[in-house]
Amino acid sequence: MHTLEPTSDCNYCPRLADFRNINRERQPGWFNGPVDSFGPLKSQLLIIGLAPGLRGANRTGRPFTGDFAGDLLYPTLIKFGFAFGSFGASKDDGLELNNCRITNAVRCVPPKNKPTSDEVSSCRAFLSAEIDSMVDLRVLLCLGSISHNATLKVFGLKQSSNRFGHNRIHQLPSEKILVDSYHCSRLNTNTGRLTKDMFENVFRKIITLLN
Repeated sequence: MHTLEPTSDCNYCPRLADFRNINRERQPGWFNGPVDSFGPLKSQLLIIGLAPGLRGANRTGRPFTGDFAGDLLYPTLIKFGFAFGSFGASKDDGLELNNCRITNAVRCVPPKNKPTSDEVSSCRAFLSAEIDSMVDLRVLLCLGSISHNATLKVFGLKQSSNRFGHNRIHQLPSEKILVDSYHCSRLNTNTGRLTKDMFENVFRKIITLLN
C-alpha cells in the first residue's frame, strides 16, 4: 500500500516543490509543506477538497484552516455533528472531527490555486491509499470538479458517466457513495454560486445517506 501522507520534501511535482521552496524563503514562519489529512481514519465520511490555499492550509498546516473556505466548512460540520469544539482558524484551536475526515486531491499549494492535470495524477496515490485505509468509509464528499474527477479515477470510473453537479449523488464500488458540492471558496460564495443553504442541504443529504 502507498504511504498515506507525502514527506515534507515530497518532489513528485517539481513545480509545486519549487513553489514550496519559494514560500519557505518568503514566509519562514508558515507551514509550507504537504498538508496531512485531518480527522479519524475510522470515519464514515471523507471530504475531499482541491488543494491547500496559499494563506490557508499552506500557512496553518491543517486543511481548510486559515482562509474563507474553512469559515463556511467547519461551522457547517459543527452544526451537523461532524465536528465539536470551537473553530478558531488555527491548527491549535482544539477543534475535533467526529466520524469525518478531510483531505485534498493535491496536498501541496499550487501557484494561483491551479494544479496541473499531471500534478493531480501524481498526488492521486495518496488519495487512493487514504480511501483504502478508511475501512468504515461510506460517503465521499467532493468539493469541486477537480476533486470529483480525481476520486472517480481512484475508483476507475468514467467522467462521462458520472458528471459533476452540485448536490448530485454517484454510486461507487463497494457500496460507497460520492456526493458533489461546489467548493466552499470565497469566489463561489461571493458570486452566489454557492450559498450557505445550498451547502447545508448537501450535509442534510449526507446525514440521510449515513442513517
